[in-house]
Amino acid sequence: MQRPIKAYIDLSALTHNLSIARQYAPKAKIMAVIKANAYGHGLLHTAHALRNADGFALLELEAAICLRDAGIRHPILLLEGFFSTQELMLLEKHKLSTVIHHDEQLAMLTGCKLQALSIFIKINTGMNRLGIAPERFPAVIEQLSSNPAVSRISLMTHFATADGIPNNARFRGQLQVFDQATRAIPLPCSLANSAATIRYPEAHRDWVRPGLMLYGASPFATHTGADFNLKPVMSLTSRIIATHSLKRGDIVGYSGNFQADRPMRIGIVACGYADGYPRHAPTGTPVLVDNQKSRLVGKVSMDMLAVDLTELPDTPINSPVTLWGNGLPVEDIAHASDTISYELLSALSTRVQLDTLKEDAQSSLPRACLESK
Repeated sequence: MQRPIKAYIDLSALTHNLSIARQYAPKAKIMAVIKANAYGHGLLHTAHALRNADGFALLELEAAICLRDAGIRHPILLLEGFFSTQELMLLEKHKLSTVIHHDEQLAMLTGCKLQALSIFIKINTGMNRLGIAPERFPAVIEQLSSNPAVSRISLMTHFATADGIPNNARFRGQLQVFDQATRAIPLPCSLANSAATIRYPEAHRDWVRPGLMLYGASPFATHTGADFNLKPVMSLTSRIIATHSLKRGDIVGYSGNFQADRPMRIGIVACGYADGYPRHAPTGTPVLVDNQKSRLVGKVSMDMLAVDLTELPDTPINSPVTLWGNGLPVEDIAHASDTISYELLSALSTRVQLDTLKEDAQSSLPRACLESK
């Protein structure tokens, strides 16, 4: 018997959100970020729905090859680059672009006998995660410019606080560091993630790299995607599989940390933390039951959670439940659970079936390539 939990992926919402990204950055090319199985939405059908993007960015070499095998010929950038000379050979074979961010990569590239590699030099402007130090950038650009294996060079960085307070000093400082380091070198640049795409036009440059906004969620903690005319792409749904009537004092779930303070009716939903729902979601986290507002009660277990049906007395077994998506922004669940929507979307379990929706048609799409891993 198949469990009733499913994630519906609205492909038309993907194309809509891509159009919104273009409205924010009309002069830049769009490099759609589809890492982590397209933030849990499914690699191949997401890439197909975003085929009007100018390129794709991800981390996993296997995923990039999967896209090539599926016939996708867009520019594809590996955001963490390569880790061996064998991977370098695969980059050339499949015409993949790569980020260069540390000396070991430079050494491997210097010793290779390849041709026509497209390189993005990542500059560490203050996030201190990946990137070449700004003071070393002139030497690195000189080294790569004279390397016969390199056919194209672009520049990039990543902002640590673009999603924070508007016009914050750290963002401005990073932008200033990048501009000072690269001012004399007129090469294509990619700086803006979703937050900077929305908030900072001066960071758009040649390529923007929207990720979360393409999936309909806001990169800002104080907003939802709807505030920017974005549409949710994923709706995580399930059904009520049991109901119980509680007396005052009855407990619900593990540890008994929820105790009924009055007669109650609860429903058990086929969804738990093994499906990707946050285990630490507290009592009161919003849930929709048959499109009506309800709340989570008790602890989330591996396969099930409980919802309050006291104010929905006629709700029968098999009633539909929305955990997030249409009518219930994923940002609301993230806020209640003290996490971020990035984590919820990308942590969706592979045991949850993905069903794609296009317009008003619905079809089940088997997971292919990495989507089954």
